[in-house]
Amino acid sequence: MKALLQRVSSASVTVEGQVLGSISNGLVILLGIQTGDSYSDIEYVTNKSLNLRIFDDDSGKFNYSLLDIKAEVLLISQFTLCSDTKKGRRPSFIGAAPPSEALELFNKSLKEFKKFGVNVQTGKFQSHMALEINNDGPVTIMLDSKDK
Repeated sequence: MKALLQRVSSASVTVEGQVLGSISNGLVILLGIQTGDSYSDIEYVTNKSLNLRIFDDDSGKFNYSLLDIKAEVLLISQFTLCSDTKKGRRPSFIGAAPPSEALELFNKSLKEFKKFGVNVQTGKFQSHMALEINNDGPVTIMLDSKDK
């Protein structure tokens, strides 16, 4: 499972002209679910995302986590994070989990984040989404559960 974390001052997701989710201070998490991912991958990504100290203290140092400052999450399914670009010029998505499997794991991920009392917003799975992201910093971090 791959997750691209972007620290934001605000973000929103729109589908077919309708805003489905928006957050203020927090993280946009683009979640790429791969074939073979399991609940342990969800736990790893959730725990890292919530506890990674990437929010500034009064001195401007990364000393606070999302949980410390009670920030929000905009969680978006993003199968293109699973792309393989080693050959040719067109990415291969063979490593991405099939949609039915990915939806199940995405929903479990959503529940896992909410279990910690975090306000989590999301878009619409398998839809064309427009994201408005005001990246703060910019701070962008890639997580891969295979690194655990």
